[in-house]
Amino acid sequence: MAIPAEILRKSITAIVVLFIYSSLSFAQGRETISFDNDWLFFKGFVSNAETVDFNDAAWRKVNTPHDWSIEGPFDAKNPTGGAGGFLPAGMGIYRKHFSLPADRSNRRYSIEFDGVMANTEVWINGFRLGNRPYGYASFGFDLTEHLNFGKGKDNVLVVRADNAGQPASRWYTGAGIYRHVRLVATDPVHIEKWATFVTTPKVSETDATVNISTEAVNRANSPKKISFEIKLIDPSGTVVGSAITEASTITAGGSFNIQKQITVKNPGRWNLESPIIYEAVVKVISGGKVLDDDKVPFGIRSFEFVPATGFWLNGKNFKIKGVCLHHDGSAFGAAVPLAVWERRLTELKKLGINAIRTAHNPPSPEFLDLTDRMGFLVMDELFDQWTQAKNPFDYHKDFSDWSFTDVRDTVLRDRNHPSVIIYSAGNEIRDNHADQEKAKSVLTKLVEAFHGADPTRPVTQALFRPNIEGANDYNNGLAEILDVVGQNYREKEILAAYKQKPTRKIIGTENAHDLNQWIAMRDNPEYSGQFIWVGVDYLGESSAWPNYAYGKGLLDRTAMPRPLGFQRQSWWSATPMVHISRRVAPAVASPTDPGYEIAEQKRTQTLFSDWTPKDLSAHEENAEIYSNCDEVELFLNGRSLGSKPKPKDDSPRNWKVNFEPGTIKAVGKNGGKVVAEFELKTAGKPAKIVLSSDKATIANDWNDVAYVSATVVDANGVIVPSANVLINFEAKGSGLIAAVDSGDNADHDSFQATSRRAFQGICFALIKANKSAGSISITATSDGLVSNKATIRIGR
Repeated sequence: MAIPAEILRKSITAIVVLFIYSSLSFAQGRETISFDNDWLFFKGFVSNAETVDFNDAAWRKVNTPHDWSIEGPFDAKNPTGGAGGFLPAGMGIYRKHFSLPADRSNRRYSIEFDGVMANTEVWINGFRLGNRPYGYASFGFDLTEHLNFGKGKDNVLVVRADNAGQPASRWYTGAGIYRHVRLVATDPVHIEKWATFVTTPKVSETDATVNISTEAVNRANSPKKISFEIKLIDPSGTVVGSAITEASTITAGGSFNIQKQITVKNPGRWNLESPIIYEAVVKVISGGKVLDDDKVPFGIRSFEFVPATGFWLNGKNFKIKGVCLHHDGSAFGAAVPLAVWERRLTELKKLGINAIRTAHNPPSPEFLDLTDRMGFLVMDELFDQWTQAKNPFDYHKDFSDWSFTDVRDTVLRDRNHPSVIIYSAGNEIRDNHADQEKAKSVLTKLVEAFHGADPTRPVTQALFRPNIEGANDYNNGLAEILDVVGQNYREKEILAAYKQKPTRKIIGTENAHDLNQWIAMRDNPEYSGQFIWVGVDYLGESSAWPNYAYGKGLLDRTAMPRPLGFQRQSWWSATPMVHISRRVAPAVASPTDPGYEIAEQKRTQTLFSDWTPKDLSAHEENAEIYSNCDEVELFLNGRSLGSKPKPKDDSPRNWKVNFEPGTIKAVGKNGGKVVAEFELKTAGKPAKIVLSSDKATIANDWNDVAYVSATVVDANGVIVPSANVLINFEAKGSGLIAAVDSGDNADHDSFQATSRRAFQGICFALIKANKSAGSISITATSDGLVSNKATIRIGR
């Protein structure tokens, strides 16, 4: 499915394409200019690289977002270890040359980074602007006083990122300028960054009160008389509300705040089924001239957590059915095109998922744009550590100095997203057990910081072992600091905590795939929701070499659903479905304390979505059927093996089947009517490759990607699950192979290649356009197999 043009428009801030050493072209008003292209990059440390006259002619030319670590190689000796996916770490330095017209020297200029990994320092023309340790924080600097203007006057922006200290995380972080960069030019009188805040304190079917607050600043040397004009625009482009303030004087070096309420009649309310997005346009006007404008997307909706009944959105009570997600995009590392997330979220929504926890750090801004538009709820999480370390070089080193700044900036950045319904102050924080009084003091200040930037949303924390002896967070006052009490894995304890004090609001911040955890939420109305660990496989946190990724997601790294995903669909989706898996061993109970424990976690595959076992002779197979249908009937080669009703406890329906090659088919019925069918067939020998693209058209844009699957099938078109042949891809025309990938978490070949081994019969070429028109022809070949071609058009 192609990315909707509106999503691309919101996620891409470039209005001027910038080429290295070229002058910028400007318009009037606020200008947001992409600074993604044409950086010069060096991996490693170089003395004096921040100076203006440093010779960078031999450096590598790259575009951002850029993650150099994902280029590898994988190596068991890399200091990141299994936590970081056995990928390299170190220092990377970026330099960018640009010039500015002489007639634009009366403007204010700032540089904005959506995220740089990590311990970042920034210079402009040899002047050190500052640093930012946290790799997930968005940040920026004012460049104005240090710029050169005029033809032939060069400016040099230098960014140094250093994650050489390892291990620094419990998952793969990436390295370098891995998110977008912008140059912003404004009038000296302008709206402060992230100052505009839109809330909807009163919402009904007939009308909504929209509150808009913002702040203008005057960086000029003289006062200015200004007024504000506000317009609310619906998705069709119609102005549905407006306001104008009286003119007021803003002093030199001063600021001016306003707050206005506007009533919108018959509002389209943001919800999961119809995620309607409005836009607030706030202009600063002086003498009839627009000095600045700020355009803020927002949604009109009301929500609340109620102790006895859980979560409510627009007066509708339902369960939050969420998954946790780390930030990497597999073959793209941490520099993730938006299309990768759209593919993953689309597949998760099919499984009944309606919420995302950003584990365990703030996401990119465009990720939240996407959840807004696709209709997902979001738990926006900030930290994995406070002052107590989980790894020697993790965020605990910087928490005391930077945590409140990181909270403030993240909340100011994210608070207008309708999808964001709750913040998390931390995940499995060890401070709680090390020093309870100190932990309560820190949490109190963090919650105050969240509420100071956004008083409209609650704050939770993913409590870990909160009921252990000597550190009972339910009795020592820590839980009472939270607006909503969150807990990882221990459903009985969180339900007991509610019964102990029925004024508590409770949520599962991290949960296993186990049936009993789903039943605990299903059967207890006070239990607002859960976030399953994990929605998608991610790089890092592997059990041991040769694995470099965590392999227990509902989807694998390429967004292919696992049997566990279909089991979840049978519990969480209302759409009739049925799915067959072969269970080859009993389910292994989840570790009591998952996450950062030292003990190796064994993750052996026990479920297979095929009818092609290694042993094709007569033997017994356990067919495990996932379905939300009232009745399921199973057939083997056309013979009925009987029907089974839906268990009251939502457990799978199992049949002991005497294996024979052929077709096994499950038929789901409601009220005696067939509503869903699924079948598996026994595969023969590999014969040919089938190519298929997940979209027919892609745009010539960094954010757009097509996943072209190469599936190895037999002569009858049945996928061969044992096929692990090497597939060679070739792209011709208006595009290229950006990466290759599969669901194999132990394949150490480079992602930046044109060939990949099939895993369980399938692998992928990830295709990008490099021209604005034409088409891309992709060919897949492998020794002994019939090759295949696919074509993708270029467009919007």
